[in-house]
Amino acid sequence: MKITEHIAGANGKALFSFELLPPVKGQSIQQIYNAIDPLMEFKPPFIDVTYHREDYIYKQHPTGLLEKVTYRKRPGTVAICAAIINRYKVDAVPHLICGGFTKDETENALIDLQFLGIDNVLVLRGDARKADPAFMPTPGGHSYACELLQQVVNMNNGKYLHEDHDSNKTNFCIGVAAYPEKHFESPNPETDFKYLKQKVDMGADFIVTQMFFDNQKYFSFVNRCRENGINVPIIPGLKPITTSKQLINLPKIFHIDIPLELSEAVSGCKTEKDVKDAGIEWMIHQCKELIEFGAPVLHFYTMGNPEPTYRIAKEVF
Repeated sequence: MKITEHIAGANGKALFSFELLPPVKGQSIQQIYNAIDPLMEFKPPFIDVTYHREDYIYKQHPTGLLEKVTYRKRPGTVAICAAIINRYKVDAVPHLICGGFTKDETENALIDLQFLGIDNVLVLRGDARKADPAFMPTPGGHSYACELLQQVVNMNNGKYLHEDHDSNKTNFCIGVAAYPEKHFESPNPETDFKYLKQKVDMGADFIVTQMFFDNQKYFSFVNRCRENGINVPIIPGLKPITTSKQLINLPKIFHIDIPLELSEAVSGCKTEKDVKDAGIEWMIHQCKELIEFGAPVLHFYTMGNPEPTYRIAKEVF
């Protein structure tokens, strides 16, 4: 079922969903199940599965020369989505990224997803590799999320890369990302908003936001979208602070602000347990406000650790 259909069927009640990080290569599927099992109590209609592009390692030869070798650190999203659907009978939402894929490889992945009966995708540009100073597209691939979005839209219209298939159109419900506090590469919020509007006009069906800790930023963002003709569901992405280091790391990595009241509460904690408790308490309050505002889904970035999300959902749902 499409995410838009799940939302419409909820009749205004906020839904619960979460996002998984695939396990590191060498770990078993049980790592995924351990992260999902506790959260099934809250009946998520769908579960997101992230994708991380290839990276590089340097292999030293007996001659002393170093060879740059491409490797993938985590197993493929398609296989994990299939396992989730089979075990839990819920929809899986794979992330599609530009980096690491040619257009032909993207088309093949979409064909596989359609074959598996997967109805939803979230299209993203993706992050730069650790060794690269900025995002570098794969030769023969897409440079921007809007290009990847257009490829999915084309397949929904029966237009494949090398031929048309009017009788074999895909039917993906397409999600895109948004940034209530602006994407860090955008020169200003107006430019960032312009590209979001472009994606919706191209055919995006729903939006998932970057994490935030100040609900007013989400409220203002949603209101601005509605005033400018963006009427698709806007799903808030959420993650509680659980360690004191995140006061520095989250703003640095995700380019978001931590409200003064929250940062002072965390800074005043004596133990890491106190930090986690303070972060969870803040997020519970955030969630209740978001539900009152009318957020269609509360979507949690679990990072493979279900315990904080479980504690929040237990108080909210």
